[in-house]
Amino acid sequence: MKVETILVTGAAGFIGFFLCRRLLAEGKKVVGVDNLNDYYDPALKKARLAQLNDHPAFTFQKLDIADRPGVSGVFAAYSFDVVVNLAAQAGVRYSLENPNAYVDANLVGFANILEGCRHSEIAHLVFASSSSVYGANRKLPFSVHDNVDHPVSLYAATKKANELLAHSYSHLYGLPATGLRFFTVYGPWGRPDMAYFLFTKAILAGQPIKIFNHGKMSRDFTYIDDIIEGVFRVMHKRPEATPPAGDAAPNPATSNCPYRIYNIGNNQPEDLLHFIDILEQLLDRQAIREYLPMQDGDVPATWADIDELANDVGFKPATTLADGLQRFVLWYKDYYLAR
Repeated sequence: MKVETILVTGAAGFIGFFLCRRLLAEGKKVVGVDNLNDYYDPALKKARLAQLNDHPAFTFQKLDIADRPGVSGVFAAYSFDVVVNLAAQAGVRYSLENPNAYVDANLVGFANILEGCRHSEIAHLVFASSSSVYGANRKLPFSVHDNVDHPVSLYAATKKANELLAHSYSHLYGLPATGLRFFTVYGPWGRPDMAYFLFTKAILAGQPIKIFNHGKMSRDFTYIDDIIEGVFRVMHKRPEATPPAGDAAPNPATSNCPYRIYNIGNNQPEDLLHFIDILEQLLDRQAIREYLPMQDGDVPATWADIDELANDVGFKPATTLADGLQRFVLWYKDYYLAR
């Protein structure tokens, strides 16, 4: 029986690392690509990568997906069954001052991945989108059937552009493509620029934490293990064409070509102040709270409608915020404080 070979871009990133681990545990061959940039501490990325490099079925190539000849070379060197594109310039606030990083990684880089998939006749492309695409939408929970034409950050705009580019390739070249809108992913080995990471570091150091919109925020926090289970199941669910009935307007989540969009969230928005309360209990310390206005590019609330995901792949995230944060705090103390 043939062993599947999977390309995972952003393999040294938070989600990429955990996905590679899962795929290797399932007996897949994995080729991981990452540029190991310094958007956040490269040492953390290298520590993740060191664990993957210990596995004989894992191959790593240091590569920026904006490098067109480099990406073409990877596709020429291997025969991939599935491609999972997780490489991107992340972060809403960073995009306010560094727009070119988003154009290079999220637009040029993603176009290179699409071209590689097209010429290699990849059976399924799964790519990371984001809850940020919902932008100025106020109807909650956010549904994949909603219009998402009002992004409020450059990061969100590039993720919306990814969805449009993927749809075009699906329509023109028959490339099966599935986009996943991730909702505030957290957990061990996570991104140091995320709020839960920043808050933990500051609380332990006795430094103030910045609470935007004066704490009137809620997020659909989704634990990393739940995200990976969802991604893994979607990888094995190739999208099918779903033509609209009669004169009905096209459905934003489906298409008359093999294209699909899913939300992956916990379907349970949590108040930011409650989130901080849990962290304080786990760390056994009080936070010094600095309340600030809403930051440009941010949104007050996120909440994922995951009915489509549950119906199509039979999965709903189940990790509570308290359990997930406890696991993160234990890892954080072990990784940063017990050395």
